[in-house]
Amino acid sequence: MTPSTLTLLLGGARSGKSRYAEQWAKDHGGRVLFVATAEALDDEMAERIAAHRATRPALWHTLEAPRNTAQAMARTLQQFRADVVVVDCMTLLASNTLLDLPDNATAEAVHHALTEQARALVTLFGETPNTQFLVVSNEVGMGVVPPTRLGRLYQDGLGAANQVLAAAADHVLLFVAGLAWQLKSPPTHNMDKRK
Repeated sequence: MTPSTLTLLLGGARSGKSRYAEQWAKDHGGRVLFVATAEALDDEMAERIAAHRATRPALWHTLEAPRNTAQAMARTLQQFRADVVVVDCMTLLASNTLLDLPDNATAEAVHHALTEQARALVTLFGETPNTQFLVVSNEVGMGVVPPTRLGRLYQDGLGAANQVLAAAADHVLLFVAGLAWQLKSPPTHNMDKRK
């Protein structure tokens, strides 16, 4: 049984991370499961979702799972054996999770809820053999601290969730202006021990 690999794709808005994930899946795929966490809560978002759908190959299997994404993926992967899974994105999963919490949720509760979503994904990756996972997420810690409590809770919680994913990932790429910087890759071992 071959272990799965996990690649975390981080970057700001319109940095090229989603496009990279989709192109990588097209190039390396086979059977692809695309996991979407967005919800069409207004007309503009509905248009964005439709535009994204139009760019994906018709043979890909799409799972819309804006909440409890790992659990929905586990059920789907029992019926659909994927070679590549693209999760786009942790950013919206974190937002959906945060907005489902009570308005008076503590910072600790938010941190726990968002990191638990990330840990559930990591657990699923570990339990799913022979699959390459790509998770897209925004890096929200490089700008100003948000002026609202909700914004600060989101920034802190998503940052913590990204750290959970990055710690477990085999590869971590940071995207800026469509270019990828490799932040983490598996260590290479020199097989020739002779001197």
